[in-house]
Amino acid sequence: MVYALGFVIALAIGITGVGGGTITVPVLMLFLNLAPEKTVGTALAFAAAVKILVAPVYIARKQVNYRVLALMIAGGLPGLFVGLYFLHRLHASHQNALLTILLGVVIIATALVNVFRINKRAHPEAAKDRSRWLPWIMLPIGAEVGFSSAGAGAIGTLALLNLTRLSTVQVVGTDVLFGLALSLLGGGFQMATGGYDPTVLTQLVIGGVFGALIGPNVAVWLPSKPLRVALCLWLASLGTVLCWRAAM
Repeated sequence: MVYALGFVIALAIGITGVGGGTITVPVLMLFLNLAPEKTVGTALAFAAAVKILVAPVYIARKQVNYRVLALMIAGGLPGLFVGLYFLHRLHASHQNALLTILLGVVIIATALVNVFRINKRAHPEAAKDRSRWLPWIMLPIGAEVGFSSAGAGAIGTLALLNLTRLSTVQVVGTDVLFGLALSLLGGGFQMATGGYDPTVLTQLVIGGVFGALIGPNVAVWLPSKPLRVALCLWLASLGTVLCWRAAM
């Protein structure tokens, strides 16, 4: 079952562009009953594995703006460790119900951002370059990723679209590399501290490799926008179920 979940999650990422953490966290918690901390660590490591496969494509196509990426990482990495610290404090205090509610709220918010985010701009060259604000914007986004493994894709993309003059393909490529950096460090930290499930992670990655390779090729034949909206609404409902279960 876990192999199939990894395949489906990676396939959905490739077709819809919805972030891996937004999908993986509620699925692992609701369908596999993983503890919140192990879920976040497993989701971060899985997201890193999937993005390692696709990142070279964006690099080879020169669709990454390294100046903007450096600004994102400058704020995102400190935020990541703030989020990880908060995650571990809640787990150590045995406040798993509160942690689950907070994760559910983040999933709902990120799913809704994915529904409403802008996918393209008509004239990106006419937009004002406000990239100097990126480190400050990425600080809370990094914290959200460290705490929940979600947010780098949806909110990071939205920030790039509104604060830079990057083309749509550069926005996607730069944000993928940003998400990869956060996932590698966050997932590595969680793995080093035992905050992940090695068996689930291995099976997710094996299934996800095939999904990651097939997804982008299938995406050109499918209506990605309606599928993304449907997926995000479903994820928002899963986030609601997480909140409801924790509150009971």
